[in-house]
Amino acid sequence: MSFTEKKITYFQEAGKQNTDVLLKIVKNYVETEGIKDVVVASTTGETGAKASRILKGCNLVVVTHCFGFQKPGETELKEEFREEMVRNGAKIFTGTHALSSVERAIRKDYGTLQPLELIANTLRLMGEGTKVCVEITLMAADAGLIPVDKDVVAIAGTGRGADTALRIKPANTGRFFDLKIREVIAKPSDF
Repeated sequence: MSFTEKKITYFQEAGKQNTDVLLKIVKNYVETEGIKDVVVASTTGETGAKASRILKGCNLVVVTHCFGFQKPGETELKEEFREEMVRNGAKIFTGTHALSSVERAIRKDYGTLQPLELIANTLRLMGEGTKVCVEITLMAADAGLIPVDKDVVAIAGTGRGADTALRIKPANTGRFFDLKIREVIAKPSDF
């Protein structure tokens, strides 16, 4: 029988207060495991800016909400955080959410769930951050910003900040079921 034991960090509460600790955990993890590609979700850019400081030297891809997510034609990404991320060598991707897109409009207007939202809700069984980690990995892979033949670390959170980190074998959205969650690095236990 062959197996590996690894440490998983479980935060007692989900939320932004875990961001700094999580980023340190991920820095240690990627250095130990030799992973070069990291994807992080960031709405305003605050988490992305922190990640760009701590994970400097990695291929860091910061995935933001698309324009119009909250208000038509507007972005939630703050300019000062965008500038810092770019200065620190991070790539920023802004695009349509891989697990909602037009299906969210159908649900809102017609009150019915479509397959992508069913997948998203199933992933939320492991927490909001798990769903977002999978989603941003798909988005970054579709944009060609991360390889699909090497594991990456994805970072996301519940609401704001970061409280979840997963090791993922990426895939493009057209090959969704080739994506594999290889390891849970950290997540909240109270989601």
